[in-house]
Amino acid sequence: MSTLLTELEVRWQSIFATLKAGGDVAPGLRLRTEGLMEAAVLTGESTQDALTSAMGACYLEVYGCSIAQDFDDNWRVFFPFPQIPAMGVRAPVYLRAPD
Repeated sequence: MSTLLTELEVRWQSIFATLKAGGDVAPGLRLRTEGLMEAAVLTGESTQDALTSAMGACYLEVYGCSIAQDFDDNWRVFFPFPQIPAMGVRAPVYLRAPD
Protein backbone atom coordinates (compact mmCIF):
# COMPACT_ATOMS: atom_id res chain seq x y z
CA MET A 1 0.00 0.00 0.00
CA SER A 2 1.32 3.45 -0.84
CA THR A 3 2.20 6.10 1.73
CA LEU A 4 -0.70 8.23 0.48
CA LEU A 5 -3.28 5.48 0.92
CA THR A 6 -1.88 4.57 4.33
CA GLU A 7 -2.12 8.22 5.40
CA LEU A 8 -5.73 8.39 4.22
CA GLU A 9 -6.66 5.38 6.34
CA VAL A 10 -4.96 6.91 9.39
CA ARG A 11 -6.85 10.16 8.88
CA TRP A 12 -10.22 8.47 8.33
CA GLN A 13 -9.74 6.43 11.50
CA SER A 14 -8.80 9.55 13.45
CA ILE A 15 -11.69 11.63 12.10
CA PHE A 16 -14.31 8.96 12.72
CA ALA A 17 -12.96 8.02 16.18
CA THR A 18 -12.83 11.66 17.29
CA LEU A 19 -16.40 12.31 16.14
CA LYS A 20 -17.72 9.12 17.70
CA ALA A 21 -16.15 10.15 21.03
CA GLY A 22 -17.99 13.48 20.83
CA GLY A 23 -14.96 15.54 19.86
CA ASP A 24 -14.55 18.12 17.14
CA VAL A 25 -12.55 17.68 13.96
CA ALA A 26 -10.87 20.77 12.60
CA PRO A 27 -12.29 21.74 9.19
CA GLY A 28 -8.75 21.95 7.84
CA LEU A 29 -8.05 18.29 8.64
CA ARG A 30 -11.23 17.19 6.94
CA LEU A 31 -10.66 19.39 3.88
CA ARG A 32 -7.02 18.33 3.52
CA THR A 33 -8.04 14.68 3.78
CA GLU A 34 -10.65 15.18 1.08
CA GLY A 35 -7.95 16.85 -1.03
CA LEU A 36 -5.70 13.85 -0.57
CA MET A 37 -8.57 11.62 -1.68
CA GLU A 38 -8.94 13.67 -4.85
CA ALA A 39 -5.16 13.65 -5.40
CA ALA A 40 -5.07 9.86 -5.06
CA VAL A 41 -7.57 9.56 -7.91
CA LEU A 42 -5.93 12.23 -10.08
CA THR A 43 -2.49 10.62 -9.75
CA GLY A 44 -3.82 7.12 -10.40
CA GLU A 45 -2.94 5.86 -6.90
CA SER A 46 -6.54 4.70 -6.47
CA THR A 47 -10.07 5.00 -7.82
CA GLN A 48 -13.14 6.64 -6.35
CA ASP A 49 -14.74 3.26 -5.78
CA ALA A 50 -11.66 1.83 -4.06
CA LEU A 51 -11.31 4.88 -1.80
CA THR A 52 -15.01 4.83 -0.95
CA SER A 53 -14.71 1.16 -0.05
CA ALA A 54 -11.59 1.72 2.09
CA MET A 55 -13.20 4.69 3.86
CA GLY A 56 -16.30 2.57 4.43
CA ALA A 57 -14.19 -0.13 6.07
CA CYS A 58 -12.72 2.47 8.45
CA TYR A 59 -16.21 3.78 9.21
CA LEU A 60 -17.47 0.26 9.91
CA GLU A 61 -14.53 -0.43 12.21
CA VAL A 62 -15.14 2.71 14.27
CA TYR A 63 -18.95 2.89 14.30
CA GLY A 64 -19.84 -0.78 14.01
CA CYS A 65 -22.18 -0.14 11.08
CA SER A 66 -21.81 0.85 7.46
CA ILE A 67 -22.05 4.36 6.09
CA ALA A 68 -25.19 3.28 4.21
CA GLN A 69 -26.80 2.12 7.47
CA ASP A 70 -26.28 5.57 8.97
CA PHE A 71 -26.94 7.74 5.93
CA ASP A 72 -29.02 5.58 3.54
CA ASP A 73 -27.91 3.64 0.48
CA ASN A 74 -27.82 6.82 -1.59
CA TRP A 75 -25.46 8.65 0.77
CA ARG A 76 -23.18 9.66 -2.10
CA VAL A 77 -25.94 11.97 -3.39
CA PHE A 78 -25.55 14.07 -0.25
CA PHE A 79 -21.79 13.49 0.12
CA PRO A 80 -20.37 13.42 -3.44
CA PHE A 81 -16.77 12.28 -3.81
CA PRO A 82 -14.40 13.28 -2.21
CA GLN A 83 -16.57 14.41 0.72
CA ILE A 84 -16.26 12.46 3.96
CA PRO A 85 -19.58 11.54 5.60
CA ALA A 86 -18.63 12.69 9.06
CA MET A 87 -21.00 14.30 11.53
CA GLY A 88 -20.41 15.28 15.11
CA VAL A 89 -22.59 14.02 17.90
CA ARG A 90 -25.57 16.30 18.46
CA ALA A 91 -25.22 18.47 21.50
CA PRO A 92 -27.80 17.77 24.19
CA VAL A 93 -30.51 20.36 24.57
CA TYR A 94 -32.02 20.95 28.01
CA LEU A 95 -35.20 22.89 28.48
CA ARG A 96 -35.34 25.19 31.44
CA ALA A 97 -38.14 27.18 32.95
CA PRO A 98 -38.28 30.84 31.97
CA ASP A 99 -36.86 33.29 34.50
